Amino acid sequence: MSQFYSIHPENPQQRLIQQAAATIMQGGVVIYPTDSGYAIGCRIGDKNAVERICQIRNLDKDHLFTLLCRDLSELSTYAKVDNAMFRLLKNNTPGAYTFILKGTKEVPRRLLNPKRKTIGIRVSDDPIVMALLEAMGEPLMSTSLVLDAHDFAESDPYEIRARLGNQVDLIIDGNNRGEEPTTVIDLAEGEVTIVREGAGDIRPFQGA
Repeated sequence: MSQFYSIHPENPQQRLIQQAAATIMQGGVVIYPTDSGYAIGCRIGDKNAVERICQIRNLDKDHLFTLLCRDLSELSTYAKVDNAMFRLLKNNTPGAYTFILKGTKEVPRRLLNPKRKTIGIRVSDDPIVMALLEAMGEPLMSTSLVLDAHDFAESDPYEIRARLGNQVDLIIDGNNRGEEPTTVIDLAEGEVTIVREGAGDIRPFQGA
């Protein structure tokens, strides 16, 4: 059975955050809350943990993974951005967006889209996410926890525990979360393409 930490959504307990970060850094798979429902993640370079996530989510090789980054300086290590794109990102992060960008050599090949060599990048302002990334000192490899034929990420940590408690190492309970997904913006080809309209306001990207 997985560990189950109830962490305050606005004032995360540092002791539990440190324990959660240690679980991830030691190869664990974690389910955790974000501002757009629950997600499942692991350490960026951990092949076995990524394979476990693919099995749980039933993902194919073309799935677009996301790196959750602390800030834009971390983002630029893993994604290629020119000056214009950097300014656009700076003005709209943190926020409920996933940006599709060309990955750098720092991103393991298995996490990149095999055809486009792209990776999803997020900078979230969720307190639990921010505290976890700070404790880890590196990005979190992540994907939304969308199960079966559902359209949205799971939102109830206790339902998640009942279904996946034997398949992951840790579930972080940060209360029930909204199910509205992030807005997805594709910047990989140097132009702005709105792939999916979600929680993030699309107006800053229209005509950009």
